[in-house]
Amino acid sequence: MAAGDVDAHYDLIILGTGSGNSIPGEEFDDHSIAIVEEDRFGGTCLNYGCIPTKMFARVADLAYEARTSSHLGIDASVDQVRWNDIQRRVFNDRVDEIARGGEEYRRGDETPNIDVYDGHAVFVAPRTLKTAQGGVEKTISADQVVVAAGSHTVVPPAIANSGVRYRTNKDVMRLETLPERLVIVGGGYIAMEFAHVFDALGTEVTLLVRSNRVLRHLDEEISKRITDIAAERYDVRFGTQVAGLEEAGDGVRVLLEGGDAIEADEVLVATGRRSNAENLHLDAAGIEVTDDGRLAVDEYGRSTSADGVWALGDVSSPHLLKHVANAEQRAVTHNLLHPDDLEKLPHELVPAAVFTHPQIATVGLTEKEAIDKGHDVTVKVQNYGDVAYGWALDDHTGVVKLVADKKTGRLLGAHLLGPEAATLIHQLITAMAFDVPASKLARGQYWIHPALSEVIENALLGLEFDEGAGED
Repeated sequence: MAAGDVDAHYDLIILGTGSGNSIPGEEFDDHSIAIVEEDRFGGTCLNYGCIPTKMFARVADLAYEARTSSHLGIDASVDQVRWNDIQRRVFNDRVDEIARGGEEYRRGDETPNIDVYDGHAVFVAPRTLKTAQGGVEKTISADQVVVAAGSHTVVPPAIANSGVRYRTNKDVMRLETLPERLVIVGGGYIAMEFAHVFDALGTEVTLLVRSNRVLRHLDEEISKRITDIAAERYDVRFGTQVAGLEEAGDGVRVLLEGGDAIEADEVLVATGRRSNAENLHLDAAGIEVTDDGRLAVDEYGRSTSADGVWALGDVSSPHLLKHVANAEQRAVTHNLLHPDDLEKLPHELVPAAVFTHPQIATVGLTEKEAIDKGHDVTVKVQNYGDVAYGWALDDHTGVVKLVADKKTGRLLGAHLLGPEAATLIHQLITAMAFDVPASKLARGQYWIHPALSEVIENALLGLEFDEGAGED
């Protein structure tokens, strides 16, 4: 493409305003920058993902605990679910205001070196993108391009091609009314979190799961336990495939392979996510993708095939997690500013949580992974209900599972299911990140009695190590 075919040239183009929007700090004040965002500022996490879903999950926790408190000697109920008030708190009072403020800031006088483009962007040549600005098509280029374009929901063809409405995480939280019946297709993170939210708020939830377990990627012990809990709480159809959708009055009829059908007010598709790399015409810029469709980058976040192109977050990362995208953003930002002192993308010990009820949190290797890697493992499964605060909770399902190496005394993995799992796991993340032996973590500090954290202490003490392990 000739230089005359380009409307504007920049030092840096940033494609996407999730974690990518955090790149331009004061260190870039002398750079000309274009930010391209066809959707809402803030990306998936702020608008459609981890932030609003957790705000809904908090409300769901309160409702669910009220409805299930009789075992504690309290008979309670939820008198009314004000769906629109919940939405107003989440979106009007928080999410939408932040998204709007972020865009206004980038378009305003405080960042005069930044131009904002709002059309869908595709590559048309190396480091050159066709996009739009205010409805006017524009072609822009740059010395450096950061692709932080995120991911999208994978929709099975039988559903996508049906011509019948379905929902994804992008719009299900903004439904005008709370559905009485909801079918959720999928058994992963998103499916399980929304199942909890809608069931707790009074919706009849049916889960359609292809396999025989939910959250199959987790440690087998945790996956089996949450599967049992889900099967008791929801109508879960295991080994089920969707053959199509039909309109059914004001609702939807879900056709299953084998001939059965389920009628519902709404259908939520939560069958995984895929990189938006497939929508960017990367081949026009000589940008390689991985076998699973992600923009291919090296250990520093650089394209493996195109000079001056970087990527971060869901579009390129194997970890579809906001805290990973943020960490990758910090590394890529450093690398843009310090090309002679590159930092690697931090992909070790990536933790994750699922805000179901009960919560799930995990970090490191599963038991099977540790064995497959050749470790001589020691494992401890500690029930919440065996510690004093577990008695207070009257908990019968919570568990901490630790996987460690017998010879070194180091933790290899931690897997929690139960109240506050996403918070409790952080002591274990810290120990693994800073190479603290399990025995030192257990006995080198006080553990408040009778706090719930004692379940971590007891799990650590239950690990069996070789003599002298962890003393180096």
